[in-house]
Amino acid sequence: MSALEALKQDTRGLMVVLSSPSGAGKTTLTRRLLADNPNMEMSVSATTRTPRPGEKEGVDYFFVTKGKFAEWEEQGEFLENARVFDNYYGTPRGPVEKALTRGHDVIFDIDWQGAQQLNQVAANDLVKIFILPPNMRELEQRLKTRAQDSPEVIAKRMSKSENEISHWPEYDYVIVNENIDTASRELQTIVDAERLRRRRQMWLGGFVKSLVNGG
Repeated sequence: MSALEALKQDTRGLMVVLSSPSGAGKTTLTRRLLADNPNMEMSVSATTRTPRPGEKEGVDYFFVTKGKFAEWEEQGEFLENARVFDNYYGTPRGPVEKALTRGHDVIFDIDWQGAQQLNQVAANDLVKIFILPPNMRELEQRLKTRAQDSPEVIAKRMSKSENEISHWPEYDYVIVNENIDTASRELQTIVDAERLRRRRQMWLGGFVKSLVNGG
């Protein structure tokens, strides 16, 4: 490793928010992004709901009691949190900050409300990306093809999607996922460009100083 390559290790990671209506392809894009970027990890939320079969503590969620969740919230331990039906979900601050300091990027699979909360506490680290379907017919067809939901649930998801899509102007980037390969390349391009922002390359100050001093 050259001296310049060693300097470049001193970078701060990104907080990459991916939001979309259900069925727009966000999960597939997230998996591809993680597979292609070894220094990228998925944010793990805390939740008060009980684990589902196959879910692992610290991998899928941090499973906590409502009392512990309330305690963490009072202590300001969450970057964002919300109540969904009778359960609570939140992003613990500590693991995310440690990852960013190591230069690792962190992906957040959250909705527009969570993105708004993150923007209030971590705007300088945040990159918000919204994924759109090519049209509503295609979105509905994708939901049906997944064969995971009943017709009633699909109808509810379609109804909810209109409200979710209305928040697209709040995001930094918008990708229309007509072709998954094209959308994946666009997503990677966004991440690569955001990594090059001056404020995230912590090593530049020292490098420029040595450069002008004849180093």
